[in-house]
Formats: sequence, C-alpha cells, structure tokens
Amino acid sequence: MKSLFGALGAALAILTSGCGGTGGTPPAPAEWPYHGGDQQEQRYSPLDAINRDTVGRLGLAWYHEFESDRGQEATPIVSDGVIYVSTGWAEIYAFDAETGKLLWRYDPEVPRSALVSACCDAVNRGVAVSGGKVFVGTLDGRLVAVDAKTGKLAWSVNTLEGQPKAMRYTITGAPRAVKDKIVIGNGGAEMGVRGFVSAFEAATGKLAWRFYLTPNPEGKADGAASDDVLRAKAAATWGDGDWKESGGGGTAWDSMMYDPESNLLYIGSGNGSPFDWNRRSGGKGDNLFLSSIVAVDPDTGRYAWHYQTTPEDAWDYTATQQIMTAKLTIGGKPRDVVMQAPKNGFFYVLDKRTGELISAEPFAPVTWAKGVDMKTGRPILADNVHYKDTPVVIQPGPFGAHSWHAMSFSPRTGLVYIPVQLMIGEYERDPAFKRRPMGQNVALAMKEFPEDQLDAIRKVTKGQLLAWDPVAQKARWSVEHPWFLNGGTLATAGDLVFQGNAEGKFVAYDAATGKVLWSFNTEHGIIAAPVSYSLKGEQYVAVMVGIGGAGSLVGKLVPNRPRMPGRLMVFKLGGTAKAAPYEALYRERLDLEGVTSAGDADAGMAEYNKTCGVCHGANASVAYTADLRRSGALVDAKLWKDIVIDGVLADNGMVGFKSILTPQEAENIRAYVLRQARKDVPNGQ
Repeated sequence: MKSLFGALGAALAILTSGCGGTGGTPPAPAEWPYHGGDQQEQRYSPLDAINRDTVGRLGLAWYHEFESDRGQEATPIVSDGVIYVSTGWAEIYAFDAETGKLLWRYDPEVPRSALVSACCDAVNRGVAVSGGKVFVGTLDGRLVAVDAKTGKLAWSVNTLEGQPKAMRYTITGAPRAVKDKIVIGNGGAEMGVRGFVSAFEAATGKLAWRFYLTPNPEGKADGAASDDVLRAKAAATWGDGDWKESGGGGTAWDSMMYDPESNLLYIGSGNGSPFDWNRRSGGKGDNLFLSSIVAVDPDTGRYAWHYQTTPEDAWDYTATQQIMTAKLTIGGKPRDVVMQAPKNGFFYVLDKRTGELISAEPFAPVTWAKGVDMKTGRPILADNVHYKDTPVVIQPGPFGAHSWHAMSFSPRTGLVYIPVQLMIGEYERDPAFKRRPMGQNVALAMKEFPEDQLDAIRKVTKGQLLAWDPVAQKARWSVEHPWFLNGGTLATAGDLVFQGNAEGKFVAYDAATGKVLWSFNTEHGIIAAPVSYSLKGEQYVAVMVGIGGAGSLVGKLVPNRPRMPGRLMVFKLGGTAKAAPYEALYRERLDLEGVTSAGDADAGMAEYNKTCGVCHGANASVAYTADLRRSGALVDAKLWKDIVIDGVLADNGMVGFKSILTPQEAENIRAYVLRQARKDVPNGQ
C-alpha cells in the first residue's frame, strides 16, 4: 500500500513489406527515436521479421551490465545507429546498436543527498534525442544536454529556479523533444510541491514557457503561460486548506506527448498534496488541474482544453500514465482520439482536438466509483470514499490499476496491451498530521503491513497483461502474473506483444490470443518497456532489466532479491550471446544475541513508516534496497545515531534527520528494526 510511502527523431523509417508472415523480406532501417516509438506514443513497431513463425529463433545478440543497481525504468532511444539509455542517478550511456560497443558514458553527478526528496528511488525513465543532442532530467531537478556523438556537456539548466526551497522536487521522467523545444515536468507531490511543466529551447537551454498545474497559493500571477486559465478555471475549484502550504501537488512526473496533427501537447498531471482532500482543500472543489489530461499549445504553453479523470482526488489516482493518440472507427465514424488508462482503473477515450469524452469503462476492478457519468464526464463516487470519518478499503489502491509501465497499441489487432496491477488500498486520515520539511506529507495514517493477513492480501494482489478493445471497451484476453509489478509492453507488426515480468522472464505473446510463444530467463525482474529497431537487414528487440522503484518497496508483495546490477539486453533472430549469471549476494543475517535497545519498538514502527519506509520498504522487510535488518549499524546504538541523526553517510544518500527526529525517536526506530530483524529468515522477507 503506497500509503506507507505515500508514481520518430524523424518519423519511423520505411515500413517493411509483409503482414507478419515468415519475414522473407529483410527489414528496412527503422529506429526508435521517440519515447513511445513515434509521436503517437503507441509503442508499436512496424517491423515483422520477428513474428509468430520466427520468434522461436530469438536469442541474445549482446548485453551490457551497468554499475547501477537501482530500478531500471528507461525506454531505450535508437537514433542513427546508436542506442541511448539512462540508468539510476540519470547517467547516460550510448552504445553501437548493432554490436553493443560502449561509445560513451555521461554522469551528471547528482548529489546523493537528493534521494531524500524522492518518493520512489533514484530511477530515471529515459532520455530525448534531438538536434544532435541527448537530454536527460536529473533527480536534483536539472535538465542536461550533451552532444550525441561525444557525450560532452552542451548545457545544463536548473528547472526549479524560482521555486520555494522548502518544496523538494525531483525529476525521474523522460523529457520530450517537441519541435525546437525540450519539455520536462517533475515529481514530489508526496513530499509537498506545486507541479508544473517547463519548455526549454533545445539549442540553448533558455526557458521558453512554463505551465503550472495548480493555482498560485498566494493568489498572485506567476508570469507563466498558465496564469489566465488558472485564474479563470482552476482557482475557484480549490477551497481553503493545506494546499496553500504544500502547493497542492499535480506534478507531471511521467507522461507527456505531442501530436503534430492537432499541434497540441498533452500533459498528464498527478495527485493532490496532501492526499486527504478534506485537509488539502477543506473538502471543497474539484481541485484543477489535479489528475487531469491538459492540452496546451507547444509553442506558447497556452491552454487549449482539459479533462479531469479524478475530481477531488484523495487516492493518489494520477493521470500521469501514458497518453497515446490513434485513429479509431467508433459508431461507424472515424475518430481521432486520445487514449489513457490511468491509475483510477477507467480506460478513457477522448477527442484529441477538443477533449470531449467519448467513452470510459473500468479495465480493472473498481470500487471507489460506480461508473462515469457520460453527460458530465465525472465519476459517480461510492459512499465514504473520502474517508473523512472512518477508514476505507477500495480498489484500486494508491499504486493504481496501471502506473507508469508503458502500454502499447497495435493498429493490426486494434487492441491496447496494458500491464495491469490488481491491488487494494486502505485509506485513513491522520488527525495529528503536521507538515514536515523531510519525509512524506500525505496526511494519511501510516500503518504497519499486516503480516498476519499476508496470504489473503497476496490472493488479491496480482499482475495482469490485458488485451483491451478501446472501441468496444472490453477485454479480449488476459494473462495473470503472480506479482503485481511487471514491465511495460511492445506491440509489433509480427503480431507479437513483448513484456518482461517481476519473475525475471522476457516473454513474447501472440497478440491475438495471449499464447506464450517464446521466453528468455533474464534472472532479474523487468519493469521497463521493450523497443524494436532494425539495422543492416536484422530486427532487434531491446529491454532494460532490473527491478526497483516504488513498487519494489512493498514488502512481502514482490520477489525477494538482493540488489543486483541492471542490464541492457538486446535480442535478434539467431542470437547466440550468453549472459554471465548474477551473483545473488544476500547480506548475512546479523548476530543479535545480547543486542538491546532503549527505544520503544511500537513508537518506532509509527515513526519508521512516516520517515524511513519510502526508502527502506514496508516493515523494514525489503531486501532489494538497503536492508536495515542486516545493517551493521543496527547492533551499535551510537553508530545508528551518527547515521540517522548526524548524517555521516550523507554522501551515500543517507542524510541526517535531526531536523525532524530526536535522538530518542531515532532509537525507537532502531528498536523497531531490531524487532523486524529477529523475525527475519535467511534469504527471505
């Protein structure tokens, strides 16, 4: 439950001939120069040399192992025969896309102390390539441009300039190249920030425009492109409440896309800050532009239209999930549409030029709403979902029915392939909530994971690969995964769907039926989405390997693995490369005989969940991150204080918390972690 922690560079080249047969015609050169493949962001490859008949011959062509053992979330970008990826801490790598030769590496030298502002690990979802430069956003809020051929720094700007220092922003999302500009958003709603999107001139890094996604808390003009619409539409939708201190949230931490036909940039905005609508806005108003798709003019940033998927958001139901455009035949008429499957569990089809709601149906179990009113476009809320007086358990939970893990659309099958997360969530107000300068500020009660209910929770917490018909708004087939956390998808003209999973398998499915046609053991979980490209007559499929991010912090509900390096793995027909086996380096259990604490473990549990769980996992039970149950500091009270209070490991990302914790509270946390460590089992959770 996240309440314990708190989300073609020149068009695809010539399409290949054939329709997914035996692939007799060598594929023409085709690249993956945009985050979503082409500017529609459908994550569809027109290549068909790898198809139903040939996929059984798919093998590893080459791979690269990174130093980073953070979650690997990046979509590879392929341009001019080079494949560009980012890893944890926003490091950029450039490889020869045919051979895997490392061409260069760039480290933006992100201060490790920036990790304290991150909700969800030091991850990065990729780069943009345009005009001979590669662009990446960094965890500490910079947008960096480097030369695409050499990796030398071209320019770097602070995207957070002018924001209050008390607001702790991060960037984990991939920038988008839009005409002559680079567009980037930010994250931090769980901590308490005011979301916005900025566009910078690609050549120089000069700020072109900015669009804020919540009103100015002081009622002032920002001198931004959003000023007029915030005053005319948004300001009246907010009541008095904590948002005036927190900024309200609404961060655009992942999805944006540009549509050349309508000349609109679509922005997906995030959840409210704090979560509790009653605290945030006095229980009043829709709170625009939280959890919305907002369309703006990419040249000026001026508002065009919006559609709010979740008015009154109180559940972390962001609309930051992938936005794609498509041409569909609906009611016998061709429609140009925007499609999104956001966290709240409904699949939305909108007119891409006006934002008119065409249809909305649940693609996963939904109990927070009874449906969507097609006259008003609003969800029909279930009873007590705002948890004002009593807790509520609803579906989806805060991780959402679909998060940032990419979906794909095949024009051949007419289906959207969604990595679904089947989870519940419990929401309860924290009556004693006070905003803090560090840690999460969601205003929810922070509870211990109920280990005595683990079996029951696991039965209702699953993953699913879902083939969804966006015209009929119905499922056509699905494949169940034992874990909720799985990779994004790729659809191809070979009538295949590729997806990696938490178990460490990279799988090709029949796009029409969901039948497994091929799989490869990567030995490490996959959460990123694959891409496909061709060079010199051969088609390749590439994917980043390495589980992590927010989902990996849900103790007991993800595969238990130690921290292992990420990899880029690239496949082709007849590939014969062999990847070296991973070394499963679990930390040894501590000898805790005679180790005591002067702290209160029960009090420490509450403090741990408010302060530490966002990095070290629910119940201190996640081996993938820094496993506190096996930390040498646990047996030494003085060393524990030196680290937790005084920050002696700040250069490693573990800053001191003396601004929000007393030494006694730190010792209470140690007592709680000691209790958890004594429950620990070898190589288990």
